[in-house]
Amino acid sequence: MKTATVNGQPISNEAVNFEMDRLVKFYMNHGMTVDEVKKNLVKLREKALEQAIGAKLLLDRAAQLELPVTAKDIDAEVAKVVAQVGGEENYRKALEQQGISDESFRKELEKGVRVNMLVNQACAHVADPTEDEVAEFYAAHKSEYVVKPQVLCQHILVKTEAGDSQEKKDAALAKIKEIRARIVAGGDFAEEARKHSDCPSGREGGSLGWFGPGMMVPEFDKAAFGMKKGEVSDVVTTQFGHHIIYKADEKAGGAQTLVDVHDQIKDLLRHEARGRAMDDFVAELRANAKIEYKDVEEHCSCGHHHH
Repeated sequence: MKTATVNGQPISNEAVNFEMDRLVKFYMNHGMTVDEVKKNLVKLREKALEQAIGAKLLLDRAAQLELPVTAKDIDAEVAKVVAQVGGEENYRKALEQQGISDESFRKELEKGVRVNMLVNQACAHVADPTEDEVAEFYAAHKSEYVVKPQVLCQHILVKTEAGDSQEKKDAALAKIKEIRARIVAGGDFAEEARKHSDCPSGREGGSLGWFGPGMMVPEFDKAAFGMKKGEVSDVVTTQFGHHIIYKADEKAGGAQTLVDVHDQIKDLLRHEARGRAMDDFVAELRANAKIEYKDVEEHCSCGHHHH
């Protein structure tokens, strides 16, 4: 295992682990399997070490520049964290659990704000992607920008269990048919769902929100996508029991136009361009820093040394 020092200061294990977590999350979000991650651990760890070195160089550079960070900037960052953890109370608890004072946490956040300012400085010269570049990218990746059809449905469930007696089964089917009859005769679907549905969605009037193909069990999926808008389905039976479905709305799938994906592509291209600028900037910092690596012997519990 390698460790490194930057200008005589060691890169901590925590810093490498932090980058490692981010890398693994990133690769797994982009389709890498757990097995592939395990196979590539040594490579990933080296990459994480390099990223930790880069982060350290940026931190040190940001500290040297004494970029003006105001209390307001830090407040804004704290507010983001508070929102992420779900409120002031959770935030206090989280700090307590980790044994960090509010003050030292704010100092950490300040470092982050400084680095962001430095990143913005380093990327200041990066021009926004032009409309031509956005259009070219869209043309080259058109096949990737396709939206699946979606439906907006409400449903009512009368639950059945595999081991139910015939009597129970008959009663469940009779119950859903009665509910359906009342609705077809002009009853309020949402009201019936609130009163009689065995699904937690009953509280929301049976609403399942928008969903795409393959998100529900096959029988439900087939019914929901096969119905017309505004219709109430016949009884649909799934592993959960008997349902009736009301289809409130639908959106056709199909290719997304350039207008649909313009902002998304622009963000992606901007992100990539800034990434390249940052690589150059960090490379320059690296060239001016003294970076030393050493291989550390790992001791395993059996007492043998291995390198």
